[in-house]
Amino acid sequence: MKTRIKWLSPAFALFLASILAAPQPTRSAGVTDTEIRIGNIMPYTGPLAAFASIGRAEAAYFDMINERGGINGRKIRFISRDDSSNPRTAVEHTRELVEQERVHLMFGSFGTPSNLATRSYLNERNIPQLFVASGDEEWAHPRRFPWTMGWQPTFRSEGRIYANYIQAAYPSKKIAVLWQNDQFGRDLFRGLQEGLGITANMIVADIAIDADMSIDTQVDILKNSGAEVLVLNCAPPISARAIRKAAEQSWYPVLVLVNAAASIANALRPAGLQNSVGVISTSFLKDASDTTWKDDAGIKAWLAFMDKYYPDGDKEDGNAIFGYAAAETLVQVLTQCGDDLSRENIMRQAASLRNYQSTVAFPGITVNTGPADFHPIEQMRLVQFDGSAWQPIGDVIESAFLGVPGDK
Repeated sequence: MKTRIKWLSPAFALFLASILAAPQPTRSAGVTDTEIRIGNIMPYTGPLAAFASIGRAEAAYFDMINERGGINGRKIRFISRDDSSNPRTAVEHTRELVEQERVHLMFGSFGTPSNLATRSYLNERNIPQLFVASGDEEWAHPRRFPWTMGWQPTFRSEGRIYANYIQAAYPSKKIAVLWQNDQFGRDLFRGLQEGLGITANMIVADIAIDADMSIDTQVDILKNSGAEVLVLNCAPPISARAIRKAAEQSWYPVLVLVNAAASIANALRPAGLQNSVGVISTSFLKDASDTTWKDDAGIKAWLAFMDKYYPDGDKEDGNAIFGYAAAETLVQVLTQCGDDLSRENIMRQAASLRNYQSTVAFPGITVNTGPADFHPIEQMRLVQFDGSAWQPIGDVIESAFLGVPGDK
């Protein structure tokens, strides 16, 4: 080697030395020339197990990507653990994923309490906590928590959308709210109250419930309040029971169902499709059951994906298409990274999405982020259930997302 080097021109020798001295992208043990390890926490058991199909769809999506050659030649190893919606368990599993499984990043972990419990640990170690599966506003603090980013629209903004809809369509009707007694439920309820403003006194009854409790008595109380609009701000199983119970009592209020529970498979079908006709919700993703999209390339690809990679899944499960779209967004970020898969560059690319659109998102709904903007999706549409599918009504809504506080 010494004999060869002495014959190099001085200019070329200087050029070679500069390359060797230049800082190279740093990688953790979670990235090799052939693999990227990604961690995830999901409630595969417990009261919120209806959301487990998010994780299953994500795993299936990565299987599809791997079969196609991976991302820039690297296969994804997706390691997902069950926390049963227990924050303490989530912390234990996250530590194991980082310290034993050596994951390079955490992606799409479900729920506000579990992600809040692991956020400081991940940020202290400069480990991306990307595209959290929760609409809490806590995932958009790039100064305090620069390694944590959400994905979906915020619960609080969603609450404002329902308030604006009720004010416009049913301005004189009394409102009752059944809400989940956790951060998710409180955020959305607060947005509803804020959106109603001085007309918030039209809320004549509200009851907070836990995710695993019986709600027959609560539905009785809400019916007896005289309310003509019922906002169901809780998980799919409880929402299904509430819709069915109201019908059994011959109570037919205007039903507003939060996006997190708006799954035909997990809420409306168990409630009885006939009892669910006319339910109002919000969405930012297409419904494969809606014949509007029967010739849509994105939905055709989704249906083919389900047949081949997730055959046990339900094509009418909104949580499954949510997981598909979230995984699709992560693949976009990792593809943008090229060969620089340092954690710093992953976050840089996640904060550099410009008008990116998932193949299963509604037209006009795009992902936009920046170094001071960790709210990827800030648009939704109102939808109404017609007995077989969710039909979009009205235009894409952006105004409800304006003025949401954060440390941007």
